[in-house]
Amino acid sequence: MSSGSNGMERLAVVILNWNGEGFLQRFLPGVADCSTGKYAPPGCEVTVVVADNASTDGSVRWLEETCAGTDGGPVRVIAFDRNYGFTGGYNRALAHPSLAGFDYYLLLNSDVEVTPGWLVPLVETMRADGRVGAAMPKLHAYGRDGYFEYAGACGGFIDMLGYPFCRGRIFGTLEKDDGQYDTAREIFWASGAAMLVRADLWHAFGGLDEAFFAHMEEIDLCWRLHRSGYKVMVCPASQVNHVGGGALPATSPRKTYLNFRNNLAMLYKNLPGAAFAGVYFVRFWADSLQALLWLCTGKRSFAGAVVRGHRDFWRRMRPRLVRRPGKEGYALPAKQVLYRGSVALRYLVGKRKFGNMM
Repeated sequence: MSSGSNGMERLAVVILNWNGEGFLQRFLPGVADCSTGKYAPPGCEVTVVVADNASTDGSVRWLEETCAGTDGGPVRVIAFDRNYGFTGGYNRALAHPSLAGFDYYLLLNSDVEVTPGWLVPLVETMRADGRVGAAMPKLHAYGRDGYFEYAGACGGFIDMLGYPFCRGRIFGTLEKDDGQYDTAREIFWASGAAMLVRADLWHAFGGLDEAFFAHMEEIDLCWRLHRSGYKVMVCPASQVNHVGGGALPATSPRKTYLNFRNNLAMLYKNLPGAAFAGVYFVRFWADSLQALLWLCTGKRSFAGAVVRGHRDFWRRMRPRLVRRPGKEGYALPAKQVLYRGSVALRYLVGKRKFGNMM
């Protein structure tokens, strides 16, 4: 349904920034150029917004002086009083009065380079099927000559134990894009690095769960969409290039901690109680083995991150989580978006490509 006064649909590309002045300088002009004007989806007005999580590096000053304004310039700025994390930052940004009345929100990391007209296939996918709640483009690794990027590659999936993987990325193994995944299809989760979501569903589902702070929150949101009968799609005709690790490097024990803790939270929120208990029993021993391997190889901080992740899920996070059944109740994902096996075991025996999984 068109919400603009001129009958046009409205889309907000919202970039959440925290001390990313360098990325903004490098990529924001391209986002504005490749998303608006002649590159905007037909019948759609596009607004580019930067929501700043109390940066201390001069990001807001650069935005205001160079290419933005809080009064509706080519790039709008929403400045927060402190860092609310990925989840809280986006929830506050998309609840801002200036973003009321939009049809779509595009969540975009500050370290993403977009391509001309990249929004068109995403919006067309939404228009073609009202049951599509979210969609993502194909993610290439910035500067890696056609390789997929870790954060989402060409669409996200999970296995029976809740381990995420992608078309084009299994754990740390990245495939080169030779067109093998160029078919648009339903997926389990869309990457928060570049995710289009219907605005009415975003508000109806309460946005991102702020108990997560960062990491896995977009998978949780997509699972909630699935449980209420909506679909999530990848549109390979749309491509962006992602640097990755802009706010928290992949080699950070803090990132390891959040991934292990939040993965358990996601499973707890969305699985039936008995199913969660069974999965957790296996995950406890599997994650303990991973921690032991890190400990034996001198990576004590990563081993500790796994232990703290499990501890803090039970002690601090679980009491804050709200379990709400969707139309499908607490349920496993549909067969076409769930790998009914262990991706970890398949990975260990050398099956490191998506085509070997599903």
